[in-house]
Amino acid sequence: MRQPYLYDTYSITLSFKVFIYFYFLFINQTLNYPTTLRLYKMDIQDTICAIATANGGAIGIIRISGQDAISITDKIFYPVGKKCMPLSKKAANTITYGLIKNNEKEIIDEVLVSIFRAPHSYTGENSVEISCHGSSYILQNIMQLLIKNGCRSAGPGEYTQRAFLNGKMDLSQAEAVADLISATSAATHHMAINQMRGGISKELSLLRDKLLQLTSLMELELDFSDHEELEFADRSELKDIANQIEKVISLLTNSFNMGNAIKNGVPVAIVGETNAGKSTLLNALLNEERAIVSDIHGTTRDVIEDTINLEGITFRFIDTAGIRETTDAIESLGIKRSFQKLEQANIVLWVIDATCAEKQYKQLSEQIIPRCKDKHLVIILNKFDLLNENIKKSLENNITNKDTADCSYMSISDGIPSKYVTIPLSAKNKDGLYDLQQQLIEFTITPDMSQNSVVVSNLRHYEALSHALSSIHRVQEGLNTQLSGDLISEDLRQCLFHLTEIVGGEITTDEVLSNIFKHFCIGK
Repeated sequence: MRQPYLYDTYSITLSFKVFIYFYFLFINQTLNYPTTLRLYKMDIQDTICAIATANGGAIGIIRISGQDAISITDKIFYPVGKKCMPLSKKAANTITYGLIKNNEKEIIDEVLVSIFRAPHSYTGENSVEISCHGSSYILQNIMQLLIKNGCRSAGPGEYTQRAFLNGKMDLSQAEAVADLISATSAATHHMAINQMRGGISKELSLLRDKLLQLTSLMELELDFSDHEELEFADRSELKDIANQIEKVISLLTNSFNMGNAIKNGVPVAIVGETNAGKSTLLNALLNEERAIVSDIHGTTRDVIEDTINLEGITFRFIDTAGIRETTDAIESLGIKRSFQKLEQANIVLWVIDATCAEKQYKQLSEQIIPRCKDKHLVIILNKFDLLNENIKKSLENNITNKDTADCSYMSISDGIPSKYVTIPLSAKNKDGLYDLQQQLIEFTITPDMSQNSVVVSNLRHYEALSHALSSIHRVQEGLNTQLSGDLISEDLRQCLFHLTEIVGGEITTDEVLSNIFKHFCIGK
């Protein structure tokens, strides 16, 4: 009789780490990678050191990690004070004032040394942090002394990589460290800190529990199907569990578009006819003269991009070439790029000259509207200040609700559907700009961005979730069509494998780990 498929999380994790350790050694010793791509030897017995701060600061920090971190530092550090004792005799989590001296006993600097003992450190190893003056000369001298006494210079991201291998964090949390370092807005900071604190790990843990439950039920049904006296879970119960799993994976997968946009800046394409005021609008939003503004048609021939931060969210505005019929080859290329950027954007601002709104809408609607499917479209009625007072009042009375705006005001914009958000403004005078900014924020702040929600912003996570989603869809189909239990179990195992890829609980290829950690800075 075949044994039920069981998972031992501890054994899997341990086997994974042993595999990665020896596999990386094999890769380094047998393959001739270019220096920039080659994986550094991951010898956990090495004691590593690195400068953890940027050049030019008043204070510099050198991090040392490894079994001999404290004893090596003892060789160059001389404590000052009444209760002088070697660092090796100091308690963990203490700070000691003293001097760094070279082999000739010459003073290099006055420093503070912090001690962390395994496993209660960032890497899970004995660790030391030397805080000194920020002079590059001092920092390099201390580094040379450490290396002479047994340290090895750390590779990019090696501290975080050791933290992962020592079980201090999973792979998704390790990736979040890099995201946190590069965060440029409140939204990207929120996503990174949530992930680093185990947000996605907790979600996946709950999913794994449900998958294991479903797998166990399927395996029991498979192994004991010849025992008529035993009763098994009705397949309707299995379907319910599968549906719950599919719902959560779908939510996580669908959050990627917004998460990725926020991480890299929400792309907002500004499109419309020539001389509608697109470049003027870009300059108004950026509050600087970024684009050339001219009465000459076709002034903007290439894409202009820049970013601003609105209430903690980074928006990437893309000013495009004016759309019109032209025989100019260069301008035609610019118009082609305009449509490409429109299709790549999350939000589209269609700028229309309010003095001839109906005409411009009809001329471009067939080219713009179909390309805005599944996007947020805002129709900007620019040059609002040029309208006479009666028309302005009529427009203001009709557009009372931005979500259900009716733009059919007199003869100016007849035919513009009311389902699109319409905002009248004057880019030149910056009238109505606040309403547009608030609308952009409203588009971006979704339930996915609530305080405790998990938003996926990492492409590797998205790909793994997409594979897991395909697997659970096959499970659902198999349950609905009464497919054999062994085939359904295989899809369940595939789903579980793809989810554990995200946190590093299963065997992960060396390319994945290399790509993750090579983008870290030295000293992290």
